[in-house]
This record gives sequence, C-alpha cells and structure tokens, in this order.
Amino acid sequence: MTPDVDDPAGFRSRTEVLNGMRWHVVDEGAQGPPGSRPLLILLHGFPYTGYGWRKVIRPLAAAGYRVVAPDLLGHGRSEVPSDMARYAHLRVVADLVALVERLGEPGAVLIGHDVGASIAFAAGQMRPDRFTALVLMNTPPMLRSATPPAEHWQQLRRDTGKVFYQEYFAGPDAVAELDADIRRSLRSIMFSISGDAVGAQRWRSMMAPGEGFLDTVVDPPQFPAWLSAQALEHYVAQYSRHGFFGPLASYRCRALNWDQCAFLAGMRPPQPALFIGGAADPALDRFRPVLDRLETTLPGLRGKPLIAGAGHSVAEESPEQVLAHVLPFLAACTAQRPGVRSSIHPRTEET
Repeated sequence: MTPDVDDPAGFRSRTEVLNGMRWHVVDEGAQGPPGSRPLLILLHGFPYTGYGWRKVIRPLAAAGYRVVAPDLLGHGRSEVPSDMARYAHLRVVADLVALVERLGEPGAVLIGHDVGASIAFAAGQMRPDRFTALVLMNTPPMLRSATPPAEHWQQLRRDTGKVFYQEYFAGPDAVAELDADIRRSLRSIMFSISGDAVGAQRWRSMMAPGEGFLDTVVDPPQFPAWLSAQALEHYVAQYSRHGFFGPLASYRCRALNWDQCAFLAGMRPPQPALFIGGAADPALDRFRPVLDRLETTLPGLRGKPLIAGAGHSVAEESPEQVLAHVLPFLAACTAQRPGVRSSIHPRTEET
C-alpha cells in the first residue's frame, strides 16, 4: 500500500538536541552506514514546517539520498527559544553543522525554501566545507547590504508612504494579528502567495497606512487541491502549539544577522547551486531584480528555472516539477557517489 503523503505519522521522525536546543527532524532513506548515501537537509520557509517537504521526501529518498527535514527552531515540534539571538544565522548554522556531525555524515546538500533558503545561503557562505551544494527555492538570496535592514525599510516608507511586510513582521503587532485566528491566517497566506491567486487575491508586500498584514491576503472560500484538508489541519495544529512568535523570529533577527555577519560582506558561495522559483510567485514582483543578478551572487549557479503556474510554495504546489529540476542537479553534484539515480527529467512547460 502506498503511504499517505499527507499523513505526518507516515514519516520516521525523532528529536535531536543540537547545541542545547531540541530540533524535531524527519529522517528518511537512512538505511546503510553513515556516508553511504548523500545527505540532503531540507529547510522549510514561512509559513510552513518540515512537513512542507512531504511531497518530495520519499521521491528523493527513493533516488538514493538520505533526506532530513527539520522543523526550524520556533516551528512545529522543535523548541521555541525566547532569546532572539538563538534564531540568528550564526547560531542556526552552528546547529546545522552539529546536525551533520550527529548524523555521522561528512557533509550535506542544503535545500532551502524562503526563510530556509536564506539560512542555506548563509550556511553556504560560512561553511562551504560542510555544505557542498545549494538548492534555493522562491526567495533569491542577497549579499549583505551596505546599510542595515531598518534603514532600508524606513526608506521604503518614505518613498511609498507604505510599510514593507518585513518591517511589520519585525515589529510588535504581527504576532498578535496572526495568532488571533491561526486557521484564517494560514489559509489566507498560503493561498495568496500561491499561483492560484489572481488579481486582487495576490499578496501585496507593501501595507497601506492603517492596514494589517491580513489586509494584504485573501481567505479563499475553497482551497486549491494541492493543499488537502488533512494537510491544512496539520499545519493549524502545529502553529497552534506556540503561535507565530517563533515563525516570525527570523524577521526580528534581520538586524542581528546584518550586524553579526559583517565578516561575510561580499562573500559569494562557491558551491554548485540551483534556484527554483514559481513564475506566478507574487514575491517576484519585488525581488525580480535580485533574481536577474543571481549569477553574480552565486557563481556556481547551474540554473534558475521558474515553474509555470506555481507561486511562492513550489514544493507544495508543483512537487513533480521541482523534482524534475532537483534530481538531475543532485545527480550531477554527487556523480562520484554510488547508488544515486535520477529518473525524472525537466519538463518543457517551465519558463
């Protein structure tokens, strides 16, 4: 019987204590001694958990990889520290290094979505010896800016008269607004950032005076088929554990990351890299210039396909197309390793 991909109990999972913090991890395809199968660490984005990778975990494991998908700190069944410094890139990358060591592996390929892509990029900058290749989804990475995030946000406010969503997420009101109705918040965000949202349904990155974040998204009367009722219920249950405090911590850490990571200014990760985005991702309305110059940010970039019809959550919305790009890339990066195969080839509908 084929396992139900939406059933979280169908995946092998456990808790790992990394540098004193409890991380919940799914670990699939781990048969054989450490080092016998290339390790992939999948880092989810907002507003998801490690469960957001469920549609690609088993196909990646079947292709010969050891696949580990943690809930990031503050999310799901992982620990929710109150200290904001614990969510900073320096500390999270240290945890990922500890995870690789705990698993007994020599290194790992990082696959990151959204916030997870930012973490993967930072890890690639800091420890190219441990993290040998990068797959980044939906959020194109940026090198450290010359000015701190707050100055950038203030300039956007002066130029537009509106508030950038990252400034709002880093402020005092976002957690309470999103916690008030977690189901509505998740439904609205997941739908409005997807490729199914059209026109006024599409998420807006700038908030007009007096608006809250939920004014920039729409709660659909019926959710598209790519997110089942069972999957939505699981997300609601996970976010109901501790609310949005932990998931929004990465935004409150932007200034700390900028300050602590000054030593990475201009650092371009040398590893082989792949970027995958959604052609219908509303975030590209603002971040298209970052995507256009991605070859200079990632000198090892092997491609940056955009999946037609997909929005900001390509692994949720279009898992087959994601695998069609990821598996050949991984096979090329791990060609020297035995037991790895790729049976899916890129389709032609991508742009």
